[in-house]
Amino acid sequence: MSTLSDPVNLSAPRGTDAGLTPKQLADKYGLSVSGKRPSLPKYIGQLWARRAFISSFATARLVAQYTTAKLGQLWQVLTPLLNCAVFYLVFGVIMQSRDGVPVYIAWLCVGVFVFQFSQSAIQAGTRSISDNLGLIRALHFPRASLPIAFTVIQLQQLMISMVVLVAIVLANDIRPAMTWLLIIPALVLQSLFNTGLAMVMARIGAKTSDISQLMPFLLRTWMYVSGVMYSVSGYIKSWPTIWQTVYSWNPATVYMDLMRYAFMPDSFDKSKYPGGYDAAGHKLPEALNLPHHIWIMAGTWAVVAFVIGFVFFWKSEEEYGRG
Repeated sequence: MSTLSDPVNLSAPRGTDAGLTPKQLADKYGLSVSGKRPSLPKYIGQLWARRAFISSFATARLVAQYTTAKLGQLWQVLTPLLNCAVFYLVFGVIMQSRDGVPVYIAWLCVGVFVFQFSQSAIQAGTRSISDNLGLIRALHFPRASLPIAFTVIQLQQLMISMVVLVAIVLANDIRPAMTWLLIIPALVLQSLFNTGLAMVMARIGAKTSDISQLMPFLLRTWMYVSGVMYSVSGYIKSWPTIWQTVYSWNPATVYMDLMRYAFMPDSFDKSKYPGGYDAAGHKLPEALNLPHHIWIMAGTWAVVAFVIGFVFFWKSEEEYGRG
């Protein structure tokens, strides 16, 4: 009869398991490392199986986001509208950037709404792992669900705000056209691009929490150099051709131009403005026409960013939530 004071036998197991190494024992009884990274095809399958969780999580977070504010969900629309108002005052009125852009108010609002979609998705993705460690450590699920869900939240916000954006465009005497159908593929491509960047930043943010403090400055710089509030064509026309080509591949500018063209195609048609002046007599920028290869650029950015972001995030799957 043993007592509490008897020593515990920690020697190797006896019987049929005697002499087996820990790895051999694990293989024999079907044991695996907790949180081990699955293969890439299996990981994709796990994500697809949890698509309902991703959608429900995103919707719940969106509803809860403004519950403490008196105006509630109305802030989803008010925030980009207030940004538009501030940018119009500073850049449109004071700096007179509206002089070189037809239908400036609609042009500005489309740019602000589209860029904020990318900006918010990247910021949310940066914090998606570090801000949800409790959930990660409590439940087993593909960690990529989180940056994807936060991108879905920003897409849902944009879709709600799109109602107001359409009203602004119509109020500027722009009538619906067949090009409005291009809004859907443009948003799909931008969503893929945003998801890829969100997953890249999610992995970086999980390892370096200070990056979330730096991101607002980086994103603000990106906004100012992307032509959200003004046309940049007049500023870069003196650049060497190679640098103008490099700048034309700026993904923010690419997706904004696609959406601006979809909403108001006449603003990209020089034939609508004889002599190079708009209806108010303002000189139009030289690069007003939409590049023919812009859809190739948008598709390339979407595929490259998503694939690289997904693989980059998956590589550290077993490390999230540890430490």
